[in-house]
Amino acid sequence: MAEPKFDVLGIGNAIVDVIATAEEDFLVREGLIKGSMRLIETDEAERLYGAMGQAVQTSGGCAGNTAAGVASFGGRAAFIGKVADDGLGRVYRHDMHALGIDFETKPLIGGEPTARSMILITPDGERTMNTYLGAAQLLSPDDIDEAAVGAARITYLEGYLWDRPQAKAAFRKAAKVAHAAGRKVSLTLSDSFCVDRFRDEFLGLIRDGSVDVLFANLAELHALYQTADLDTAISALRADARIAAVTAGADGAFVISRENVEVVPAYPVERIVDTTGAGDLFAAGFLYGLAHGTPLATAAKLGHLAAGEVIGHIGPRPAVSLKGLAQQAGLHIE
Repeated sequence: MAEPKFDVLGIGNAIVDVIATAEEDFLVREGLIKGSMRLIETDEAERLYGAMGQAVQTSGGCAGNTAAGVASFGGRAAFIGKVADDGLGRVYRHDMHALGIDFETKPLIGGEPTARSMILITPDGERTMNTYLGAAQLLSPDDIDEAAVGAARITYLEGYLWDRPQAKAAFRKAAKVAHAAGRKVSLTLSDSFCVDRFRDEFLGLIRDGSVDVLFANLAELHALYQTADLDTAISALRADARIAAVTAGADGAFVISRENVEVVPAYPVERIVDTTGAGDLFAAGFLYGLAHGTPLATAAKLGHLAAGEVIGHIGPRPAVSLKGLAQQAGLHIE
């Protein structure tokens, strides 16, 4: 097998995040459920943007954030996602290239604009997401660069992408190409609302071997197996998945394999400012460690390190070098 060019290749929605702080009563007035993610159309996106306070714009998207985290660890990262040939699309492409991420997906000419997500951060650091998918949802099998997928140790797919038929086809094509090249495929469930919509399909991907490494949080795990009992859900996941990491916030993460279930504690965080990107950055650290052959518990520690950094500031991507933090923690992987 040829030496891989990339540690991790992320495939997902290319989204520009528009982030603003908001009080609880603003969410109530807007009829928003705190901590949720909903899809919105153009008119609602424009209306909500007008109602928001002063905002910060930053490139985001689940798989894009994970690629950014891998790059911050010093890893070799690539990304496949669809932006439009517009202002926000050019900003997104510039941001990815500035981080050293390989991003060569052809932009959409005409049609839907680049995706954006209006993210409202309440004083407790919780984020409420209102996402207009625009061009991102038009990713198709033609956008899957087979050479790039075959050259990545791990291809990482986001559950948010699992919606339109052509995106599903792109997802399946990437998994097939990766496995044909002897590489691994990873999936994040993204959000419990995704699980509620596509539970049977996600379980099918896990059980038929399309997915080698699964990421979820506790809410997504409970939704996947439709049980409130944690032990029952973990036992079911252990039987279905080859490797899984289930994050539990300040309580750490369950690292699950067919042989073992291990609880890896989180690092203490002085102040939670914005939880946007926490799961994405945990995946970045875990996948970086996995790509470099570390034990699963060490990979989870790298994930906690990255998640702890990103929740300490506004924005979904690292503000400092994760490689430097890992070195300070004695976790740097050559």
